[in-house]
Amino acid sequence: MKIQGIIFDCDGTLVDSERLAAQLLSQLLGQQSVEMSPADVLHRFRGVQFQSFVDGLCDQYPALSAETLITGFRALSIPLFEASLDPMPGALAFVEALTIPACVASNGPRIKIETCLKSVGLYNTFKHLIVSAYEVQAWKPDPQIMLHAADKLRLPANQCLVVEDSLSGVEAGLLAGCVVAGFGDTDFGKFADEDNFHPCPDYRALDLLVNRLIA
Repeated sequence: MKIQGIIFDCDGTLVDSERLAAQLLSQLLGQQSVEMSPADVLHRFRGVQFQSFVDGLCDQYPALSAETLITGFRALSIPLFEASLDPMPGALAFVEALTIPACVASNGPRIKIETCLKSVGLYNTFKHLIVSAYEVQAWKPDPQIMLHAADKLRLPANQCLVVEDSLSGVEAGLLAGCVVAGFGDTDFGKFADEDNFHPCPDYRALDLLVNRLIA
């Protein structure tokens, strides 16, 4: 199947925000006497609706204040991303060289997506091509977010390549009928038998895949 457009996840795919977010959440949890390493936070947090992540923590730690955690994260994460965020290695050159249209579909709120893209110089590329789960009320693994993104590109879903670093994002793309690239070092073994799934550990591998799929 040839592709005509690309749907990027944002966090951990275009921008290296997940590491910073996990470090911040680990600190905020520690302030409420919940000891969880950034690596453990990332394992639970990656690709999951933020409210679901918090709800799961509150189930495990009944004394945890969800409001305090959410308020603290929302207040501190934006300035943290503005000050310290880096693009994922190879992302800027890859996006700049694209010859097909692309958009961003993220579980995050628009202000977070826009802040991240602005911080690494990608906002002007995607400013009219952003789909936030909060605006369409569909969070990965719900395929509706990918279908909205395909509509944004004015393409059928099966002509779109989804680039995702999370299991829930890959699942959303496959359920929507897209071709999916599993990006980064996540264990995507559960999708190994899916014809439309392709592991891509980095942008070099993604570039090779895209060139093959648009040829």
